[in-house]
Amino acid sequence: MAKAQKILTLNAISKRGLARLPNTYTVGNDVADPDAILVRSQVMHEMPIADSVLAIGRAGAGTNNIPVKAMSERGVVVFNAPGANANAVKELVIAGMLMGARNLFPALNFVAGLHGDDESLHKQVEAGKKHFVGHELPGRTLGVIGLGAIGSLVADAAIRLGMHVIGFDPEITVDAAWRLPSQVKKAASVDDLVRHADFISLHTPLVPATKDLINADRVKLMKKGCVLLNFARDGIVNEEAVLAGLNENRLHAYVCDFPSNLLRQHARFVALPHLGASTEEAEENCAIMVAEQVSDYLENGHILNSVNFPNLSLPRESAFRLAIANANVPNMLGQISTTLAGAGLNIHNMVNKSKGDQAFTLVDVDSAVSDAVIAQLAAIQGVLRIRYLPAD
Repeated sequence: MAKAQKILTLNAISKRGLARLPNTYTVGNDVADPDAILVRSQVMHEMPIADSVLAIGRAGAGTNNIPVKAMSERGVVVFNAPGANANAVKELVIAGMLMGARNLFPALNFVAGLHGDDESLHKQVEAGKKHFVGHELPGRTLGVIGLGAIGSLVADAAIRLGMHVIGFDPEITVDAAWRLPSQVKKAASVDDLVRHADFISLHTPLVPATKDLINADRVKLMKKGCVLLNFARDGIVNEEAVLAGLNENRLHAYVCDFPSNLLRQHARFVALPHLGASTEEAEENCAIMVAEQVSDYLENGHILNSVNFPNLSLPRESAFRLAIANANVPNMLGQISTTLAGAGLNIHNMVNKSKGDQAFTLVDVDSAVSDAVIAQLAAIQGVLRIRYLPAD
């Protein structure tokens, strides 16, 4: 039977997702001393996070609203839900391409500003529509920067619409490479991609290396009339560079999910109110994924889709399990093994994996572990957090 864990929710989390938590859990937005936190968009950097927290689950892909570094130092595993909202974002990107290609946003503004009776409206429409002539997507080239779950879906959809696709991702995973349509051509660099694309769609996280990824130099490299689409993170694009590109007609349109005071008055700037994952299906998928990941971690110590600790799992073959979050330092396994052996405990199975400065160890032993042994393990330099997870 699942232990009576306590889960604090910081936003409205899909009921279908919460239903994936064991019914023994206490779940709510006013839970004290929670074992885990589920969050969507609330910014957590300044809020106090209880020492009891073992895991934070972000019902979405980005974790910029979570103090990941501080949590890592405390041994708190931060989960996200990569790919759960991929179809929702893909559909919005396709809509954005159509808005840019067919000048739909300025055309809508034109119609909204018309006045007069129906006959007058008709005459104004016929006289004005020539200003909004666009072009079709087949035969055009889409450049996709970032070929993860969303980028690969965008690439596939564009190919099905008759477009050519070039992509760039220096850190593409094996799984992502398998998902990628074979028709996608590999760009040698970001500069190479922006030179050849009629549309550019961004699908990278916001990290120091991607800050201002689209800058003045790269805007100048773009084909005249290029449409830039950003449904990833606003900091990836330098707004001053984009504004200059729009004013110089180098950029035909900038379509994004991030309103901006600098750009909002420009006729060819299209900003949506952060709708990328705002579908019922995406919110449910994200909540389901992160709820299952958090509960599996709380019950079994398994980690899947963590941004700060490695993925790892260990089939249960013993009733007595230790889950240890530790710094990625030499001789950690040796010290753990020595401590257990000194207490007369036989290791039945063990797995250890690292990710950057953090590592995680699961150890199954053949007999019960005393509080004294757990205290000895916790005292090892570099152990960040230790939990005893005996089977029910």
